[in-house]
Amino acid sequence: MIRKAEFSDLASILEIYAHAREFMKQTGNPTQWGSSNPTKNQIEEDIKASNMYVLADDEGIYAVFSLIYGSDPSYSKIYDGSWLYSSAYATIHRLASSGRRKNVFNNVVKFALDKYKHLRIDTHQNNKIMQGLILRAGFKYCGIIYVKDNTPRLAYEYLK
Repeated sequence: MIRKAEFSDLASILEIYAHAREFMKQTGNPTQWGSSNPTKNQIEEDIKASNMYVLADDEGIYAVFSLIYGSDPSYSKIYDGSWLYSSAYATIHRLASSGRRKNVFNNVVKFALDKYKHLRIDTHQNNKIMQGLILRAGFKYCGIIYVKDNTPRLAYEYLK
């Protein structure tokens, strides 16, 4: 089940992000989220704005992500490529899993496509696992964008 995150989910969400940061370090991607991203403040902002979702089953929350409709400032300029479509879009951000369930990424993409026909997503160049998931889900690589801390990300797009 996918549902909007609530403030009462915060402890579980923080635990999932801690697990994801450790997994990223172990798989060659120690810098994308470092030791503290996403921050508790960012998570609380996402929940307050109704942009954060959780995947849950009878055992509890096992994944989390943000789905944000509208222009993303980080996507306003793209380098070494171009966006394929100019229509309004939603962006998948801050996706993390406890590792307890499979097919999390595909379930998130299906959920997002049920709401919006045009999606964008980005990931760090060292996040090889996410790059593979993104491409296998049918996203097209578009170029490089720079996020708030001025670090590059590989940017992808999908139109239903």
